[in-house]
Amino acid sequence: MILRHEFLPLDNTRLSHLCGSVDAHLRDIESVLNVSISRRNEFFRVEGAKVAAERAMALLLALYARAEKPIPHEDFQLALMDTERGRPPKPDGRDAEPQLRTRRADLMGRTDNQRLYLQNIQHHDITFGIGPAGTGKTFLAVACAVDALERSAVQRIILSRPAVEAGERLGFLPGDLSQKVDPYLRPLYDALYDLMGFDKVGRAFEKGQIEIAPLAFMRGRTLNHAFVILDEAQNTTREQMKMFLTRLGFGSRCVVTGDVSQIDLPRGVDSGLIDAERVLRRVRGVATTRFTSADVVRHPLVARIVEAYDIASNDRS
Repeated sequence: MILRHEFLPLDNTRLSHLCGSVDAHLRDIESVLNVSISRRNEFFRVEGAKVAAERAMALLLALYARAEKPIPHEDFQLALMDTERGRPPKPDGRDAEPQLRTRRADLMGRTDNQRLYLQNIQHHDITFGIGPAGTGKTFLAVACAVDALERSAVQRIILSRPAVEAGERLGFLPGDLSQKVDPYLRPLYDALYDLMGFDKVGRAFEKGQIEIAPLAFMRGRTLNHAFVILDEAQNTTREQMKMFLTRLGFGSRCVVTGDVSQIDLPRGVDSGLIDAERVLRRVRGVATTRFTSADVVRHPLVARIVEAYDIASNDRS
């Protein structure tokens, strides 16, 4: 099928933003959707299989609508991924979702599962986010925590993660408690810096508004008026997960994230995340969001890598 479109009135600035540097956007669309795109000034021609050509043209129209300013590379890649998966691109790239109060004004759920995840976090005291790498489960949890802190809905953010590689025995590592667990909490720090900025994160740590709490040291605590995030929860044992979940106090919210395809526990030790999902399935106030490779919002290649590993895993089983 061959589709043609003339972008009128002629706007060279929009066309430049649409096509990208040296037509890089057009070449990426051709590669991902398996179509051929040619243009002369405002005249565009798309050739390919019917569905692919229609998706490519719809994407070009949507991108042109937001091309008054340069299109950020991340936004372009996400729009291209949506188109590849058959989701119609939105002219402004946004959904009618409430925006979280963070430094990232463009922050929102990009997929149906991400939007469901954000809704679950807002309306449930405990939320599980389970899925492969790159689906935004940790980043969105931190964004909700920052939003809650900015709105004074909570008094502090508590970040926790099992240090499986160190066997939860951190004493031999140099430095104080923060320095000992820093390597394990780096993804959470990265999200905080992106959402709040380095200076603001530093001040929040000094005021005690952000706290790191190694899972091994959570026993006996009651966490009131806090937003608590447990990352890499697939590496908790049943006992650790029960201990962690029962720390929740009044006015608090908890998000537990993990990827059950990347369990690092010793052979024969059951994952507390898998067990908790089963045990708490019908408990009121607990929600679970399951992500798939279709929710990956990193480089498009990451989604294909996840899918390839899923297929290989199914073939072995």
